Formats: sequence, structure tokens, C-alpha cells
Amino acid sequence: MADEQWGPAVRLLWGPPPGPPARGPRRGLTLEGIAGAGVAIADAEGLGGVSMQRVAAELAVTKMALYRYVPGKAELVALMAEAAMPDPAAGLDAALERAGSGWRERLGAWARELLAAFRAHPWLLRATVGARAVGPREVGWLERALAALEGCGLNGAESMDAVVLVAGHVRGIAEQERAVSAGGAAGAAVAGGATGGGPDVELGAVLGEVMRLRGADFPALGAALASVARDGGQDQALDFGLERILDGIGLLVAARGTGA
Repeated sequence: MADEQWGPAVRLLWGPPPGPPARGPRRGLTLEGIAGAGVAIADAEGLGGVSMQRVAAELAVTKMALYRYVPGKAELVALMAEAAMPDPAAGLDAALERAGSGWRERLGAWARELLAAFRAHPWLLRATVGARAVGPREVGWLERALAALEGCGLNGAESMDAVVLVAGHVRGIAEQERAVSAGGAAGAAVAGGATGGGPDVELGAVLGEVMRLRGADFPALGAALASVARDGGQDQALDFGLERILDGIGLLVAARGTGA
């Protein structure tokens, strides 16, 4: 069943590029060009703006011509995700090298690079969930994260779960940023002005209004917001959560007695 469901996408992602179509005029299409056209549409309009018809129009070919290379939208999105994910052999490897040899530093650098990828292409958050075909770049990112945990004494399942936990935190932050960006753009369009600030700033503004109206009902929240205003600390959700996750992984590593 898996081969029937994802086989075409797997072959496109991992196999040799297809040759020219057996019939019809040779359009000079490539999988890279097709994916690039889809990425450009998704960057501008979101994943919902992508269709076989739209990509074909961008490439100045008919939809039927496009189908000779890519059998459907699911395969198209898989190609787009592969094209949009940064090549781990380029920037990611350099970031991990700068981080040093410690698992904590390397996993932290991996998380920050992943967030940068989601920020560059927010639609990747939708394109990279669920059961689906994955390409060499995405598998390469997983490989680097697991390699960072080598020698820590964790078994395979624990290492995989640790990576999923870190990635989930990154995705959560990226989702919040995407929602704030979308809401800010809508608000700016209505107000004719600009909005700014990260998720913490936006939430703080909302809660500040709540406290102005009903602050006496929420004394603990009022004290926390007063502390933030006095001491700073907004927009630290990524680092705070990441450090706490790494603390927890560190406890497990210490329990294994490796000291890595």
C-alpha cells in the first residue's frame, strides 16, 4: 500500500530525472524548474495557491504537458518541499561545525537552522506533516540531528524521540510566527499601517489590554507581565523552550552515564 500511495513521489525524489515525454513537443521541462515554479507561487500566496494548472501556466505549458513529468499535486508538493529545504551539506553543516562537538550545542544549532528554513518558506509547515514521501534533503536533516546525539548512550528510539521533540518545538514557534505575520498583515491592511513584534509581543499587547480592564482578577498574571516589562525577556520562547528540552535530554544522557 505504501508503495502504491507514495511510490511515484519517492521515485521522483530519489530516482534519476525522467527523460523527455514519449509523445508531444519537447518543452525542456525539468523537475527542478517545475519545483521552483511551485515554490515561487507558494512563497507568494501560500500552499493553497499552488495547483497543477497554476504551475503549468507559470512554465508556459499545458497542464497535460506538466502531467507527463509530475503525476499530481501530492508529488508536486513533495518536489517543492525538497527544493525549499536548504541543502544540509551547505549551510547546516557549516552551522554545526561552528557549534562545536557537543551534542547540546549541535542540536541547538540544528534547531535554529530549521527555524530559519520555516521562516524562509512558511508553507513548509503544511507541506512537511503527516505520512508522505520525503526527499534526500529532509532525510539529510534528520541524519544530522541523530548524528549529533551519537555517543550519548541513547538508544535509537530515544534519539528519534529527542529529535522529534526538538523539531516539534521549532514547528510550534514557527507556527506562532506565521499566525502573527498573517494577522499583522491583515491588521495593517485594515488600518493602513504597519504592525510589528513577535508572538510574545503580540500576546503581551492583548494581555495588557485585558489587565487594563480586569487586572484585579488576575494578580499572578499582572505580576508576571510587570516583571517582563521591568526585566525584559519577551520573544525568548524559542531559546527558553529549547534550553529546557535540552536540559531534559541532558538528564537522560547523564542517566546513561556516558557524560557525552
